[in-house]
Amino acid sequence: MSTRQYDPVTTRRSRLWSPAGIVLVLFIMVSGYFWGRQFNARDIQQRDAAIQQLQSDAQRLAADIADQNATLTALRAELSSTKATLDAITPSLNIYNINPNQSLIAADGRLTIGMIGSPGNEGIDLNVNGKQQKVAAGDVIHVSPDPSTACQVQIQSFDMFKAQFTVSCAADKTG
Repeated sequence: MSTRQYDPVTTRRSRLWSPAGIVLVLFIMVSGYFWGRQFNARDIQQRDAAIQQLQSDAQRLAADIADQNATLTALRAELSSTKATLDAITPSLNIYNINPNQSLIAADGRLTIGMIGSPGNEGIDLNVNGKQQKVAAGDVIHVSPDPSTACQVQIQSFDMFKAQFTVSCAADKTG
């Protein structure tokens, strides 16, 4: 066996470094490059399509949020209006608002209170259980609807359109 067969100086050049081998390697490299670019371009197109879809979804959701905010604002306004109407119909406990020429039943049906005419500059005319009285803001009317009950009607305030007063009743301790 001769060692010359494996000697790189005297052996034939390998087929990889032949002109056909070099062309084959260059072809594979160029093909891989263009194939990679094509895959990359397709990925970029898919990414751009996904971004466009997400942007349109974001715009649609922003419009939905704006619509819901408008609806919420309208509902809050309606709730406030309804609450104000409800408060006007059923005022706070023992606090009453009365309009000119209107009468109310107060103190669990013990008192009938009516405002006669429009309020004046210095007072209002109230009819409490059939007894007419001229009162001003801060005045207290003492009424006994029956011998065992004493009630007070205190005028809180009044203006040209309404009067506000409180009513309280308790068992009469003097009787």
